[in-house]
Amino acid sequence: MADDTRTGVAERTPQAYWDTRHADHDDLASGGHIGLDRPGNEIFYAQRLGTLLSLIGDLSSPAAPLFVLDAGCGKGYFARALARCGHRVDAFDISPAAVEHARAEAGGPRYAVAALDEWRSPWPYDIVVCVDVLFHVLDDQAWAAGLRNMASLIRVTGRLIATDIVTDIAADEATAERTTHGARIVHRPIAAYRAELEPLGLRHTLSRPYGFRENRVGFHVFTRIR
Repeated sequence: MADDTRTGVAERTPQAYWDTRHADHDDLASGGHIGLDRPGNEIFYAQRLGTLLSLIGDLSSPAAPLFVLDAGCGKGYFARALARCGHRVDAFDISPAAVEHARAEAGGPRYAVAALDEWRSPWPYDIVVCVDVLFHVLDDQAWAAGLRNMASLIRVTGRLIATDIVTDIAADEATAERTTHGARIVHRPIAAYRAELEPLGLRHTLSRPYGFRENRVGFHVFTRIR
């Protein structure tokens, strides 16, 4: 994903940054790749959605829908797609502007404004997805708090599907270094995710890169085992 490197952007609060970004860019670029044109983002979204659906599987039915949470939903592209597939979807984002846009679109998700560490639910989720969000959380404590909160929302055998850079696992474990890209992106190694999630009963079970052009980000799946 391209970063926004305009002067002063790093000093904005997360909510202010995302409200501005969603206002400045269309429904795809605002939460996608701001360096791509509209057709490029159409391909980028479709490719990620296809991979995401393959990771979630086809276990949903009208009688027993999967309970899915889209954490950091932006303008609701993935949330609406998951709802169309028969899942019961909750979705939230830190940006009121993005949530207002999402609510105006047709579809079945329930939307709310919240940060990653703020969302609470009366029920556990089968799947929590967090697509291209966590590497935009610059503060390490806020990142860890959001990750732990999402983990707390997942039922036993449920899955957290989050995205970050995908590297060789052995090399990743050896270096375990965070890297920055521009003013608004911090990539953290899978070792950092495992350090937060394994004590909470989630095991890393799969990594799958996007395979889109030069993008090195991909999906990481963590499954609750206890």
